[in-house]
Amino acid sequence: MGKVAVVTGSSRGIGRAIAVELARKGCRLVVNFSNNLSAAEEVLEEIKSLGSSGIIIGADVSVPESAQELIDRTIKEYGQIDVLVNNAGINHDQLMIRMQDNEWNKIINTNLNSAFYCSRAALKHMVRKRFGRIVNISSVVGLTGNAGQAHYAASKSGLLGLSFSIAREYGNRGITANVIAPGYIQSDMTEGLTSEQKSRILSAIAVGRIGTPEDIAGVVAFLASPQAAYITAQCIRVDGGLSNL
Repeated sequence: MGKVAVVTGSSRGIGRAIAVELARKGCRLVVNFSNNLSAAEEVLEEIKSLGSSGIIIGADVSVPESAQELIDRTIKEYGQIDVLVNNAGINHDQLMIRMQDNEWNKIINTNLNSAFYCSRAALKHMVRKRFGRIVNISSVVGLTGNAGQAHYAASKSGLLGLSFSIAREYGNRGITANVIAPGYIQSDMTEGLTSEQKSRILSAIAVGRIGTPEDIAGVVAFLASPQAAYITAQCIRVDGGLSNL
């Protein structure tokens, strides 16, 4: 029987690509969504077409009780959780002096607190099994900051401290925790950029193209694999060289 992987926010974009790639590697998947059930059903159909299996669990992981329920239902269905990918995230640009408390809190709750809630719930089972892989999806913005994204940058930076602390606390229990920091990735957000904006971004990327969700998914699959057992407390930039220029 394959490992069981939970990918939060896996009904679209990077999360969808991660879920599909983990299924391709033999994992049984828990596809998580918050609002779009039909999109989650499409992901599950793709997973099944690869010969794997999975279930769909709707949960707003920014709410502690919902995050706990996501893990509890996973254990009820499969009896284990081996891989947790905290991918759920949102963004809404706003300058600091105009940012309202609710705008700040919504981003922090969805992007950072959700990873804490899900990891806390999953770790109890991983510790018992003495095995686990936790991968948190951050952003290069969490390493560099960005104008108009103080809340987003703070939430993504916080994932590093969370991950590294998990790695130190539970490394001797066979559990690793790592971070992936994507650069510009094809998404609904990048599709809305103007030609001028895209040209400016491309000029700053060493490989000369915007990344794809599959670029991220491949790295997640590696970190979840036996070959990455000695890799923990690391932040891997998957940005085509953007953050090094």
